[in-house]
Amino acid sequence: MPSFVKLSLSSLLLLAGLTGAAFGQGSREEVRAAVDAVVGEAYRAAAAEFPCKTKTRGKGKIIRWQDVEKCVNYAHDRVDWEGLSERIRTIGQQAGLERAALAAEIEASLTAQAIPFSAIYVVKDAGARLPLSNSFLKFLPPDSLLDLPVYNQKGDLLGSFSGAYFFERSGGLSTATGYRRPNFQYKDLNGEMQAPSETFLIDRYGVPWKDAESQPGFRLPADKLVPKR
Repeated sequence: MPSFVKLSLSSLLLLAGLTGAAFGQGSREEVRAAVDAVVGEAYRAAAAEFPCKTKTRGKGKIIRWQDVEKCVNYAHDRVDWEGLSERIRTIGQQAGLERAALAAEIEASLTAQAIPFSAIYVVKDAGARLPLSNSFLKFLPPDSLLDLPVYNQKGDLLGSFSGAYFFERSGGLSTATGYRRPNFQYKDLNGEMQAPSETFLIDRYGVPWKDAESQPGFRLPADKLVPKR
């Protein structure tokens, strides 16, 4: 990943003098470079202990879902979200950017700097399958793994991967708090779109490691960097 580039004094002065009306091509490039630097720092912190060692289990040689989830969840928690979000806020304020425009820059940078699977996991068996667990899907970059074959635990081919998504679920009668949980959809062998019904996916579904390893595999969430106000 690119080395962290500190803003020069001239860049800071330029950003401080910007207004929404004067936000032209040159200033967009300055802001994009500043956002990229902060996002790059977040990724370097997250990837400090990559690649993670993994083991496989079962006849289907699926990578242990515990290894997969521990790796990405710990990576997320290594980031100084509060500090980096404050720096992003300063960049937006000095540039006179609206929150939506700043969020778009963050989203684009997070996707562009996403880390490939080959840099995240050490997988010794080329025939292993990568489990489509909940935390795995939570950090999966958009457009990654599309059209890869999806297998169940028994090794049966179910269809082709068609993307991850989040769904809202109520906390139940005892609480008003709901939660968002990641899931995925796939196109079955008849061309129909399907989605797993299980709440906890763990290692019930997987895609071939050899087909996935070169693709983007870890994208930090934007909501932790986009200023709340």
